[in-house]
Order: sequence, then structure tokens, then C-alpha cells
Amino acid sequence: MTEHRPGESAAAHGPLYIFAGGGTGGHIYPALAVAEALERMTPGARMRFFCSDRAIDSRILSRTSYEFVPLAVRGLSMRPDRLARFAVRQCREYHRVRAMLRSALPVAVLGTGGFASAPVVLAAHRLGLPVGLLNVDAVVGRANRFLARFADCIFVQFKETAVQFRGAVDRMQTVGCPLRAAFNRADPDRAIRRLGLSVSKKTLLITGASSGATSINRAVERILPRLGQFAADWQIVHLTGLVDHERCRRAYENAPLAHVLMDYNDDMPDLYATADLLVGRAGAVSVAEYAAAGVPAICLPYPYHRDQHQRRNAEPLVAAGAAVIVEDRPDNPEQTAEQLYVQLCGLMGDAARREGMAQAARRLVRTDAAEAIARWLVDH
Repeated sequence: MTEHRPGESAAAHGPLYIFAGGGTGGHIYPALAVAEALERMTPGARMRFFCSDRAIDSRILSRTSYEFVPLAVRGLSMRPDRLARFAVRQCREYHRVRAMLRSALPVAVLGTGGFASAPVVLAAHRLGLPVGLLNVDAVVGRANRFLARFADCIFVQFKETAVQFRGAVDRMQTVGCPLRAAFNRADPDRAIRRLGLSVSKKTLLITGASSGATSINRAVERILPRLGQFAADWQIVHLTGLVDHERCRRAYENAPLAHVLMDYNDDMPDLYATADLLVGRAGAVSVAEYAAAGVPAICLPYPYHRDQHQRRNAEPLVAAGAAVIVEDRPDNPEQTAEQLYVQLCGLMGDAARREGMAQAARRLVRTDAAEAIARWLVDH
């Protein structure tokens, strides 16, 4: 895979920091937040990202000024044929990355999860570079569980996560989830103007995160005609994901509510700021963003994870009164849609309850995670 290099700048010879991880926005956006903090902390600092070769990684990182290197790796599978390919690819990329790190002389490395981080963390450890590891999910992923032994410091979002890193208590820091600085300057008016939204209507935001969520899209399609009772007061912004966009567009052709459909949106802070209610997944970064935006949330945790870590991510929001959970049931999509409809009706019609949830969400926010991790990288 080729390396993406933006134009050279005056900072071309500043200190270099390496970020490793990818496959989902949840592995990349926290790294971007730390990179922003490093730029504020160390003028002239350079960043290089090692990511997966999935399209979503390039889509996110190509919109930044940072260098990024896609790695041809895949997730771990225990099927013998796939396990062999996994090992070969990891080994090949390890040697490529090690040569790049040896010549680049970075200050420190931060792994953010996913098997795209493994060759980089292992190579950095082998070269004696300081290695930090970030785990924002409530449940430790397989890659981070393996890589923890090679990390000098492990950063987690939830204090309950720390106990899962056995033997690493003295290397743990509970810092929250790093969020981009844009969340501190979110402007709902910008999104309202850009999307042509009505200022007199409340906004329901529906999102499946960076790649979209087919089951959420289909649940919404099932109940959309029944939401007409809210047409006078509400409008919908729906992030469909690229795969489902055309089908969703057809489903909305006769929708009773005013709506805006997008396959992807790069400016989530402003969009969250417009939302009066949200329907979405419960990825670790997503739940942190819901709290930062102070938006009441209906969470449909991804149902196919064996460890159900998205449910665990959402539980602090639910316990605080900032969110409710609707079970995403692949075996019974009608029930999923019906439960979603019930929750939507209750919340869209109850402004006082929504405000209470919004206040509860704001009380959960931690704002210093990116700076704490950046400081560790600088100091090591």
C-alpha cells in the first residue's frame, strides 16, 4: 500500500509522533484528537498515522493534513486458511513498519486498537520507542489485550476497563475518551445553514456512525410513516452510510417529516449541536460524543459482537439517565422497529424528559483526555 504525504511544510523537521490503529472511525478519531493536542502543545510537531486499508480510514484521514500509511492487514480469524494469511500479512507489515520507524526516529507511538496497530506497536517496542496504548471501549479488544504487554502506559475511557488488563495496573491511566477540539466550539447555526434545516423545528439525528448501520436504517424505514404525528414540530437528519443511501432515499420519498439524508458527514460536532434527540450505535467514541454534545440518545448497540461491548459502553449513559437502550434484534427486526417507535414517541413528545437527559449527559463529560495523552507522549 502507498503512503499518503501532504505537501511539505516548514514543520517538516519537527518532532514526529506515530499513531497506529484503524478499521473504524472509533480507532481513528481519538487519535486525531490527540494529534490536535500535540500540535497545540508542541508547535512544529509532525504526525504519521498507520491505519488499515479499509476505505473508511482513507476517507477520514485524507481530509486531514497528516501523513498516513495503509497497512494490508485483516482481523484475526481462527479458520486455518485465514489464520495463515493473517500471520503472513502481519509479519510482512511488521518488517515494513520497523524499517520506516528506524529511519524516521519518532518521539513516541500511540496504538489505538484494531489489528492495524499490531505491527506498529510491536516494531516500536522492538526498537525501544515509548509506546502508549489507548482503549476507549468498555471491553478490551483482542488486539489491545495482546499488545498491552508491550505498552509503557495504557489509557482507558472507563475505570471499569482497567481490571481487564491483568498485571498492568501500575501502567494504567483512566482519562476518558479523547475528543476533537471542534466539540468545544460546535455551532449549530453553521449546520442549520449548511443543511437547510428549519430553525423552528426540533431535529432528530439518526446515525450509524462512520460506516452506517443497516439494521438501524431498516428499523427507521419501517416506522417512518407512523412518525407523521410529529411532522409539525420535528425534522430528521439521517446519516445512512454509503451502502444503504440509495435504498434509504427511496424510503424517504413520501416521508411525512422534513428530512435531510447524507451517506456520511465529516462535521459531527456541529451536527450533534443541532440535535434535540439522537438514534445511534453505542461505539465508545460515539457515546463520548453524545455526552459532549449533551444530546439525549436512544442507543441500539451493535448486536453481533460476542462480548457485547457496545452495550457496556452505553451503560454509563443509561445509568446517569442520559440514554435509553433499544435492543437490535437481527432475528426479529419488527420488534426492534416497534421498540424504537415506542421510545421515539415517548421522547419526541416530552421536552422536559429530553432536557433532563441532556443535563445528565453533560455531567459525564471529561474534557482533558487528549491533553493528558499528548503530555505523556511529549514527556516520553
